[in-house]
Amino acid sequence: MTFWDFLVWSFWFYLVFVCITIFIRVFIDLFRDPELNGWAKALWCVFLVVVPFLAAFIYLIARGGRMAQRSAAGSMQAQAESADYIRSVAGTGTTSPAAEIESGKQLLDAGTITPAEFEALKAKALSGAA
Repeated sequence: MTFWDFLVWSFWFYLVFVCITIFIRVFIDLFRDPELNGWAKALWCVFLVVVPFLAAFIYLIARGGRMAQRSAAGSMQAQAESADYIRSVAGTGTTSPAAEIESGKQLLDAGTITPAEFEALKAKALSGAA
């Protein structure tokens, strides 16, 4: 195998990889699109299976702009959901100092914590509010 054979083989391998990536991205976008009904999705799938290269190029030309918008919207939604989950787990911004003191008072009244622990919890809640 010569150096040029290796370059040609690498080029064809790259083209195959790119084609597979494009087909996967088109299928993902096709099923992510809420504007298309089931029949339109089925027709695109048949078209992609029967004449894959032509169908992929037509899809990218006809729906490529919206494809990028849907991908960006999906990324932003996933990022927002992740941030909301992190906030809910971390407990930041979900409770006010008054709510923390009230829950501490309930724990004190139930005998779960001591008065010293309640005062420490209250001081922490009030220092976090300032």
